[in-house]
Amino acid sequence: MSPQVRNPIRISLVVFGLLMAGCVPPQTTGTAVTGVRDPSTVESPANLVGQLSNDISRARMAQVNVLSPGWFKKAESAFFRAQQNLERGNKIADIRRDVMASRDHLQRANEFAVISRTTLEDAIEAREMARNAGATSFEKEYRRVENDFLDLTRAIERDNLSYAQKNRSMVIDRYHELEVRAIKAETIGEVRTLVARAEAADARRLAPLSHDQAVTRLNDTDTFISSNPYAKEEMLSMAKEALFEARRLVVITELSNRVKAMKPEAVVLLLEEHLHSISAALGAPDMRDQEYPTQLENIIGSVNSLKSDRTFISEKNQALQSEMETLKADYQAQIDALNVRVATLEGKTREDQMAKERMARERMAAEQRLAAERKFNQLYVAVRGYFQTDEAEVYKKENQLVIRLKAMRFPVGKSLIMPENYALLSKVQKAIRTFDDPRVIVEGHTDTTGSDEVNMLLSQQRAEAVREYMIANQTLAPESISAVGYGSERPLASNATSAGRAINRRIDLLIIPEAKPI
Repeated sequence: MSPQVRNPIRISLVVFGLLMAGCVPPQTTGTAVTGVRDPSTVESPANLVGQLSNDISRARMAQVNVLSPGWFKKAESAFFRAQQNLERGNKIADIRRDVMASRDHLQRANEFAVISRTTLEDAIEAREMARNAGATSFEKEYRRVENDFLDLTRAIERDNLSYAQKNRSMVIDRYHELEVRAIKAETIGEVRTLVARAEAADARRLAPLSHDQAVTRLNDTDTFISSNPYAKEEMLSMAKEALFEARRLVVITELSNRVKAMKPEAVVLLLEEHLHSISAALGAPDMRDQEYPTQLENIIGSVNSLKSDRTFISEKNQALQSEMETLKADYQAQIDALNVRVATLEGKTREDQMAKERMARERMAAEQRLAAERKFNQLYVAVRGYFQTDEAEVYKKENQLVIRLKAMRFPVGKSLIMPENYALLSKVQKAIRTFDDPRVIVEGHTDTTGSDEVNMLLSQQRAEAVREYMIANQTLAPESISAVGYGSERPLASNATSAGRAINRRIDLLIIPEAKPI
């Protein structure tokens, strides 16, 4: 295409991107375009790099790295240079130069991401559905389709909308094909494996009702997928139900094998032990001398009481926060009124008064920064004391607190949080609540075992699992905690050794204290 033809397209794209950016609502996790703050409002180089790190993370969560891969790569490269200059104590001018370059590139990436979202809306949806179904497990096939998708977004970056519009249908069809394959091979395949495992343990005889229910779910799901290849939501829903029933069948069969050789009293005592351990953990009365329905009611009532108490505490905290905000506003209004009176009584001109107020604000800002640093250091020391050295590493990174969960373990290839992690996550909740309404980013990281696509998705799913656990336990409001997966992109050690790979498989939590207004 000649320059004479390309220039109007480029101008149109930029104007369209700016108009669309103006219509996009405030950024929310995974959907909106990341805002870029004016670096002149941040004073220290550490704050500049810290805020840029947050913006880069939010952009990645918003998929800007795939919607505008070229400009995002430039932004991230400039950010890494700024980070290295900060760590090495290089000139402030060099740090600011790299930060500004990164922000310029990130702004361009955001503008093209807006256009990609509009132009490739159906392709983006197909990609997400394929990934959620497990299509990344077909490493070679998925990589080919992903490269085709990136060709579309790169074409948009080159002002070649016609290429993206012409080829997006082909990419959508390939994602759909992978999605159906993934549903059958991954979800239904696992169901078949689990049912076969249960049958080998004599499930047909020991658990006939559970076996029939699991097999029926499996057959219904397989038939439905074959007959309705584009009914995405129904397929996923049925596949999840079939997988649940298959896992349940395995558990019931294994327990049936365990109790078949036991005497009736031993079976009853085992059940009683389980009920009693739950009631004891809840602090409920010992009701082993009562009928089983009464014991169950005792446990359920205790759980409901704890839920009610948690809700009450949450509502009370919200009311106190609202009251504090009101008092703060009243106090500021009184200060403003007194300042006006002082200016009037002293016969100060408006210019003198403004200069006086500016000096007072600058002094107050300096005092607040020092107070915030002191408080942050105190909280840092407190949080470090919550964890054993083999559980987590706690350190400061600019104006953030990082908790690296060394003892966090997931099943191989899964994102399910196992009960053995609850005690560690309870300490994490305590650490988060030590701060006053902070913002938290959960980062998932893997080693290089497996493909980049599988690692990226697995790290995102594990970070999301930790985020959902925190939300379910009312640690923070959903809008205050986000999750991002980095796959194997940010290793801490060499992936050439098993010890290094173990270090690289991790969950990091970034606690970002609330910035107090001056």
